[in-house]
Formats: sequence, structure tokens, C-alpha cells
Amino acid sequence: MSEKNRDGKRDARQRLAAEREKQKSAERRRRALIVGVSVVGVLGLAAVIGVIAANAGKDKGSKNAGPVVAPSGAQGKDSLAIPVGKEGAKSTLTVWEDFRCPACQVFETRYRSTLHELTDAGKLRIEYHLVRLIDGNTGGTGSLHSANAAACAQDAGKFRDFHDVLYENQPPERDDAFADNAKLIALAGKVKGLDTPAFRACVNDGTHNTWVDRSQKAFASGGFSGTPTVLFGGKNIYQDQTLTPQKLKEMVESADRG
Repeated sequence: MSEKNRDGKRDARQRLAAEREKQKSAERRRRALIVGVSVVGVLGLAAVIGVIAANAGKDKGSKNAGPVVAPSGAQGKDSLAIPVGKEGAKSTLTVWEDFRCPACQVFETRYRSTLHELTDAGKLRIEYHLVRLIDGNTGGTGSLHSANAAACAQDAGKFRDFHDVLYENQPPERDDAFADNAKLIALAGKVKGLDTPAFRACVNDGTHNTWVDRSQKAFASGGFSGTPTVLFGGKNIYQDQTLTPQKLKEMVESADRG
């Protein structure tokens, strides 16, 4: 083999080795880039999750939280309960509800006439606790604004009637129509004597917003699983699949007889 051929083969091997090393270096850079991007992605995701966790449960409706103003006549711990019915009634029903909650509407629609009958007869007292669970689950401020409006109706002595009007006109769960104060004021027109300058100012100013937020915190700390939560004698009777309006009536009347 000539010297020239040997030199040519040696040069070819060197070029091949150099090309292989170049390819290995490129592969190492590619892997390093993938790892770097992955780390950045994980850190970015962790940051996003951290922001979500940090903001979970925060009030999205009351940017400027004011003083806690309980509605007129509110009772119980921190004045969070709006009472309906005579104070001397032997039975008390505690209801945690959200005006955007479809299940709450089902309960109110099915049991309304029975509840009205028992409260009007002085046999039952109902303590309503208004929460904003759907706002937190679905987004929006309709639960907050409608609860505030109902508290404003309580100030005017019209809570029960407006309470029923809200459920009769409840929008679909994901429709945040109750966030519109103008709609709530329009619905107040269905209750005789409720649509007054004082009521409008209370609704538009969000007078009881912070009170609603406090009620929501009490609901969360109470360990309740959802709305409606209906307590009778400390027991969540709405979880009882055998409960009917007639059965509830018998329970209340039995307690009234002593």
C-alpha cells in the first residue's frame, strides 16, 4: 500500500471520529436542553399551582372588604342566621343554602308549602344561613349578590317573600345572572313594598357582602358537604333519602305536642 493511500485512510478515520464526536456533543446539548426545559416547566407548573392554591377560597366578589354588617334581626353565633317563624316554636330547622344552587331550589320547591304552613302555625322556626358555594365552584358573584340582596330584604322585613322569588327565578347554575344587581332589584318588584330607595342602595352598595363571606367561612369550617344542608335536632335530615314533606311535618308536629 502506498504512503499516499495510508495517509488517505488515516485522514478518513480521523474525519469519521471527529464527526462522531461532533454528533455526541450535539446529542449531549440536546439532552441538556430537554432537561432544562422540563425543569422550567415543572417549576412553572408548581408556581401556577401555588398561585391557585394561595387564591383558593379567596373572595372574588368583595375587592374592598368592608365592615361586617348583619341584616336586621339576624341571630345566632356572629348573627349569621336569618330567622323565619315564631321565636317560641318548639322545633328549629337550620338551613344552609345558596341561591345559585339547583339542589337548594329543589328542596325549596318541594318543601315550601309545608315549611310555610308549619312556620305560620308557630310550630317551626327556620334559621337560614346564606352562603356562596357556587361562586367558589363555578366562578362569578351571583351567590354573593343574591345573598346580599336577600339580607337587604330582611332589613325591609320581606326576607321570606324575596327568598321564594329568588328560587322561583333561579338561573341555570353556570349562568351568573344573579351577579347583576339590576336583575335582583327587578325581581324585588315582585314583592310588594320591597323595591325602595333604601333596598336599592343596600343591594348596589353590597352592604351585607362581608357578612355573607363570614357565613361562607362558617359553613366551610362546619365541615358540611354541600348545599342545601338541612339540620333538624342537629342531624342533617336532607341526607335521609326517605324524607318527605309529610314526614318532616310529622316530626315537627310530634315535637310540638311534646
